Amino acid sequence: MQVVGRWGKTLIRWGIVISLVGVLTLSLPHAAWAARTGGRMGGGSFNMPRRSYSAPQRSYRSAPTYPARPMYGGGWGFPFLIPFFGFGGGFGGIFSLLIGLALLNFIVNAFRNSGLGSSTTEAESTPQITVAQVQVGLLSGARSLQAELDALAQTVDTDSAIGRGRLLQETSLALLRHPEYWQYGLAQAKVAPLEQAEAQFNQYSLSERSKFTSETLANLNGDRQGQAATSTGNSDQDVGEYLVVTILVGTQDSLKLPKITSSETLRQAVQTLGALSSDRLLAIEVLWTPQAAGDTLTADDLLAQYPNLRLL
Repeated sequence: MQVVGRWGKTLIRWGIVISLVGVLTLSLPHAAWAARTGGRMGGGSFNMPRRSYSAPQRSYRSAPTYPARPMYGGGWGFPFLIPFFGFGGGFGGIFSLLIGLALLNFIVNAFRNSGLGSSTTEAESTPQITVAQVQVGLLSGARSLQAELDALAQTVDTDSAIGRGRLLQETSLALLRHPEYWQYGLAQAKVAPLEQAEAQFNQYSLSERSKFTSETLANLNGDRQGQAATSTGNSDQDVGEYLVVTILVGTQDSLKLPKITSSETLRQAVQTLGALSSDRLLAIEVLWTPQAAGDTLTADDLLAQYPNLRLL
């Protein structure tokens, strides 16, 4: 009986060990699946050049001289100050004109310093910036779109305004060419002063980047890191998986994006961003996940990480 008891305890111990190994083995793939890789490209700055204004230079011609006339009436007194009312004039009229101009200049400066006209000046010196975000959730059958984004990240010049304009147009075109894969969408735009707009842009960017375990491909302001993903060639992995592309822009243009309720409204939002002029574009970022080969984004991941996406 003691022998059987020892064997029973031994079997129980081995059973516990085998169970623990099985649990650890099964948990490893899930940890790998939870790793979400992402790509990121863009650049720009919210440091707008300040405009300097200089007052126009005025040139005055010396007043013509006339033969001296005898001063009647008030002479240098009351007629000298206001000759334009017809009282006096003569030699004092020339100086009264100059004094009148000086008084007018004094009144204008006093009006400016009083702050009565400061509202317009402050509005002009504080530019309003639009920060916009468009997000598209696609079926992962759009693997060619992922390859296009990878190739664009390796070639586009994100260190110039023209290159960033090309990045926006090419990304918008890539999305517009795959409407059959669109499943989810989001569009939002906020207008704010320059400093607040930069903070809003950074907030959007950090929110999206925090959903990545690692950024495996990046091209920011001309600095390239990582490499493009290579296809695994297994089409069975595409079933039930997703690809999410996010476009962030900061622009001097005033934008109104439609509320996403259908594929048509999503198309309008993407086209609106793609039509922005590069010389009005302050900053742009394009983010997408998954990026690395073999990485997946499941339906559960999509719902958990992107709860604001609207089903089309």
